[in-house]
Amino acid sequence: MAEISKLITKNPDLKKKYTVSGKLVAVITDGTAVLGLGNVGPEAGLPVVEGKALLYKQLAGVTALPLCLTQVKPQEIVTTIKNISKSFSGIHLEDIAAPRCFEIEEQLKSELNIPVYHDDQEGTAIVVLAGLLNSAKVVNKPLEDLKILINGIGAAGVATAELLFECGVKKLTLVDKYGLIDPDDSRYNSYQRSLAKKVGQSGKDLKLNEVITDQDVFIGLSDANVLTTTDVQKMAKNPIVFALANPVPEILPELAIKGGAKVIATGSSQYPNQINNILVFPGLFRGLLQSGLNNVDTKLEKVVAQSLADLVPNPTANDIIPGVFDLDVATKVSNAVENYKKN
Repeated sequence: MAEISKLITKNPDLKKKYTVSGKLVAVITDGTAVLGLGNVGPEAGLPVVEGKALLYKQLAGVTALPLCLTQVKPQEIVTTIKNISKSFSGIHLEDIAAPRCFEIEEQLKSELNIPVYHDDQEGTAIVVLAGLLNSAKVVNKPLEDLKILINGIGAAGVATAELLFECGVKKLTLVDKYGLIDPDDSRYNSYQRSLAKKVGQSGKDLKLNEVITDQDVFIGLSDANVLTTTDVQKMAKNPIVFALANPVPEILPELAIKGGAKVIATGSSQYPNQINNILVFPGLFRGLLQSGLNNVDTKLEKVVAQSLADLVPNPTANDIIPGVFDLDVATKVSNAVENYKKN
């Protein structure tokens, strides 16, 4: 052991080869935004990150350590994670509420030399993009021409909008608690206002049912039962509805079908086309560990999304995304990450 310590003293990077730090991911939550439950606290958030750690091992052979942190100021969380980071090869953030999650991730990405990934942001954005790539094929419309409304501009909504914008989608409509987000509306946080300015939208207090008209796509990352059959009827021909709220979606699939929806996805295993982050994180981190890549940026996100879409070569309305327990998914995603690093 002393000889290994001497080697690492001379070359700190050797810790990845000779210690657990090169093979271990930290899955960290403060329990402020647990899916479907909200702010339940660190202790109640722990079962979620324990489950994610188990999925890492079962689906990708990656060892992960679940951790819960006290709900303190973002800077204190950043400092805590930085202070323990030498023991890990990557940081997976989970169920941390917006806007604190943005600040935490931004600082960690700029100050650590290991990959930092927020599952509610990057994971959601990647799997939504994968589903949309194939949905666009089903309705025979180019992705970049789609008019897309995102309802719920929290962590997942911001990341999804950013990724779609980077993919060439310019007709984005962003709706949250008070309606259409206006860049000058102080009721929204700076990240939401900046995003609204970026996509070029304005208009205070316009509600969902007022801005849904002629939209090609509805992406719900919000609350149950906020979209009606009448709203879907107002959308463009062959609309795409991703109602991803859990446990109850923004609209039940049978009601969306009644409104004329062509493609429907939810976050639930009860219906076809389950949009679930499990399709992303196990294979993503296996690829990051094997390739030595230290950054998850939008270019890599697009590559991973395309690799998922490619697993369904002939998509149909009821088959736009791989099944969540398809054992080929983690390998496909991991290979995509490694090939991205090589290129």
